[in-house]
This record gives sequence, C-alpha cells and structure tokens, in this order.
Amino acid sequence: MTLKRTLGIVLVFVLLLSLAACANNNTSDQTQTSTESATTAYAAGSATSATNTSSGKKAIVVYFSGSGNTKRVAELVANETDASLFEIVPKNPYTEDDLNWRDENSRVQKEHNDTSLQNIELNSTSVPDWESYDTVLFGYPLWWREAAWPVNNFVKGNDFSGKAVIPFCTSTSDGIGDSGSKLAQMAGTGTWQDGMRFPENDDESSIRDWAKSLNLK
Repeated sequence: MTLKRTLGIVLVFVLLLSLAACANNNTSDQTQTSTESATTAYAAGSATSATNTSSGKKAIVVYFSGSGNTKRVAELVANETDASLFEIVPKNPYTEDDLNWRDENSRVQKEHNDTSLQNIELNSTSVPDWESYDTVLFGYPLWWREAAWPVNNFVKGNDFSGKAVIPFCTSTSDGIGDSGSKLAQMAGTGTWQDGMRFPENDDESSIRDWAKSLNLK
C-alpha cells in the first residue's frame, strides 16, 4: 500500500469520527432543550392553578347562638363551604334560665317586653380581615319571629358593602319570615339574599345539602 493511499484512509477515518461527535452533541442539546421546556411548562401550569384557586369567593359564617342549635348549624355550614367562623358573643352571656321564654321573669321575656333592654353589648363586633370576605352567611335563632336581638349591634357596627349576605336561622316552629329583610334594613349595606330556616336538631345531611347548594367552594 502506498503512503498516499494510507494517508487518505486516515483522513476518511478522522472525518467520520468528527461527524459522529457532532451528531452526539446535537442530540444532547435537543434533549436538554426539551427537558427545560417541560420544566418551564410545569411551573407555568402550577402558577395558573394557584391563581385560579385563589380567585374563588372568600366566605365567613357569622352567628349568634343561645342554646347551641345555631352554633351546630353554623359549624356544619362553615365546614361544608370552607368558610371562616365568627361567633357573636354578648359580654353578659345568656344562661339556660335567661333563655326560658315561658318564664315571664326571665331575661329574654324582660328584653322582649322592653325594647330598651335589647341593646346588648358584645365582646367584639370587629372581624379580622373583614374587608376580604365577599360572602357572609349570617346565622341566628328566631326569638318571637325575629332575629335574636344580640345580633343587632353586630349588624349596625359593620359595613356590608360589596358583600352577599345569606341569612339562616334556627327555630322550633316559625319560618324565617321577614327577619332577614329587617336585618338588611338595619344594616343599610350589602346584598341580602333570601334565607333558610332550620328546625331544632335538623338532620345533618339537609344542612350540608343546603350549604353545598350555595356553590361557594
């Protein structure tokens, strides 16, 4: 074999090695680019998901409960709607004897007969981050076919502007009647909707079904 022919074969071999190396580099670059694109797309998708979740309505259940019936309903509603909870608490809480409406000398009877006694001082009317809530589920027992008056100072002391307010009440016999509309007049702000009445010791499933129907999640 001549020297010239040998050199030619060596050059061809070197050229083949160079082409193989270039092909491997291109494949590696394409793989890295694909991986980076997939990572970027996943991050963008996560951000979109978080944004969509945080854009939902923020709800709070505000309630007063005398004997515990309204508290039970409020907690079930809050649980079903992922809402916050705020309890309206009188500075002078009602005892079982206070709530005995059959006794003419009981506290509620005296307050019912003398409306000047219905100005009930509360522990607080200030709800943390109140401005952030766009839906308020407002719970109370019915006393003499009206919203129990311990809720009045809360209603008067807060601005419901820009909020949908959904009243609900508990009662042994009476329906919700115009108790919600009277609270709306007292508030003077907010969009007060039709409410719901729950009988004493109502079935848990019916309470949850009503809460689900509000579509607040």
